[in-house]
Amino acid sequence: MSETSIPEKAADGSQSKLFGYDVLEFIGEGAGSMIYAVTDPASKQVYALKHVVVKTEKQARFAEQLINEYEVGKQINHPLVRKVIDVKVNRTLLRKITEAALIMELVDGTPLDQQPPTSIADTLAIFRQVADALGALHQAGFIDCDLKPNNILLCSDGTVKLIDLGQACPALTVKQRIQGTPDYISPEQVKCEPVTVRTDVFNFGATLYWALCGKPLPTLFNIKKGENSFVFDQTMPSPQEHNPGVPTPLSNLVMECVRTNPAKRPADMVELSRRLEIMSLSLARNANGINGTNGNGAAYPRAAQAG
Repeated sequence: MSETSIPEKAADGSQSKLFGYDVLEFIGEGAGSMIYAVTDPASKQVYALKHVVVKTEKQARFAEQLINEYEVGKQINHPLVRKVIDVKVNRTLLRKITEAALIMELVDGTPLDQQPPTSIADTLAIFRQVADALGALHQAGFIDCDLKPNNILLCSDGTVKLIDLGQACPALTVKQRIQGTPDYISPEQVKCEPVTVRTDVFNFGATLYWALCGKPLPTLFNIKKGENSFVFDQTMPSPQEHNPGVPTPLSNLVMECVRTNPAKRPADMVELSRRLEIMSLSLARNANGINGTNGNGAAYPRAAQAG
């Protein structure tokens, strides 16, 4: 295989191939990767294939993350987490990676950042599923470390798929460099401190903040307050301040999730899922809520679009 992200032609010239899989079409790009829909020539099963070509040190890190995604993903069996099937790696004689491919479940879904929720009810339904998916990782002993809108796929039947476990790691891992997405990263990730379940609680809250406000949360990575972060929690505007249609309990929950001190955040995804379920039931039972109003007769604004 040559060091190129363009699939090679099969011997008969009729079909592109990658690592022995027949390429059907290009379906998107990831971090340093190209993603294709492929078929297994033997079983005819259709998969997604994430392909990384390594020419630089940065691309080498993407390949390592791809391999890590497989090692973590193969230990997770949950309907809301995208399944990984296999990993393929080409190396030089000195064991240096030249390219890698992750074979995954092909999911027909749209990233949340391209299709933000348009109501409070939809937001609650989506994030209850996200909490359940993250809970499955935590039960297996892993922390996601990189939840964000484009790592959540929305399927046509209303279900969610959590994707991209490239930065996931065992609980209490201390990473050697800052890893995460600036708009969703927790303070302990910025400080390279041990990551825990409450790290994902922060990422979850930051992602929910974006869904409700249409703008990202200010994080320590972006504002660089460092050790003076004790004022951070008090000065951050709540979702309800950005969007008056956000119910007070939901706005308060988000602000609890993104507290600077991990010990002051909700304990885990079980607690988050339970509290979101209570809010959903309350919304459904409220006759005004069912009609799209907030109890005072005022309609909920659509959940803010990103941008």
